Amino acid sequence: MRHCTYFISDLHLGAAYIADPKAHERAVCQWLEKIAPTAKAIYMLGDVLDYWYEYRTVVPRGFTRFFGTLARLSDSGVEITWLKGNHDIWIFDYLPSEIGLTVADGLITREIDGKVFVMEHGDGVGEMRRIYRWMRALFRNRTAQWLYSAIHPRWTVGFAHRWSSHSRKHGCKMPETIAPGDKLLAFSRDYLSSHPEVDYFIFGHRHVKTDEQIGPHTRMIVLGDAFRLMTYGVWDGENFTLKSMND
Repeated sequence: MRHCTYFISDLHLGAAYIADPKAHERAVCQWLEKIAPTAKAIYMLGDVLDYWYEYRTVVPRGFTRFFGTLARLSDSGVEITWLKGNHDIWIFDYLPSEIGLTVADGLITREIDGKVFVMEHGDGVGEMRRIYRWMRALFRNRTAQWLYSAIHPRWTVGFAHRWSSHSRKHGCKMPETIAPGDKLLAFSRDYLSSHPEVDYFIFGHRHVKTDEQIGPHTRMIVLGDAFRLMTYGVWDGENFTLKSMND
């Protein structure tokens, strides 16, 4: 019986810093196939791919098993929603039309089994650095996207993967959980003050697993990631649980 809604983020499929990208893709597909009998909906909260730029008539290489598995799930009636992250900003109409999924950009609110879920990748509400906000706006600018698409992929794809690998290599060590003053917590508490009906805030981006009670009936969840921690969230109609893909 399909009664569960699943949440996953930060798979970073195709990343150069993952030791065996093909094995990682197969592991994700095996997880999708495992949850298929109980999944009525899947929310992928961004950075599903480490890099993707969707051209008008050309499909980038890779992710064949992953896209095929999503298409089979969609064809069987599973509702799939893909929230854009900071690594997979440039999804336009190809994946929605070919796979049958919904793409969202920014904060979304969904009522699931009578509970209110507010979701976002996390970079749009949890990143307050001015340079980051500037880059986020630039990457979503239509003119900038058009100019970028005019550059041959032999230059853009390699550059994007090198940038991603450099950021991961030189980034700070990942903490076990988010800090008490984290911007995601601050945003959630502020948003809750004017939207007391919210039951769950769900984010990715931080690459840490977090479950914080921020109100009498409200929790803020950070999903971790699905390449290092291999974690995901599941709502069974009554309870929300963070789980491991390896279980």
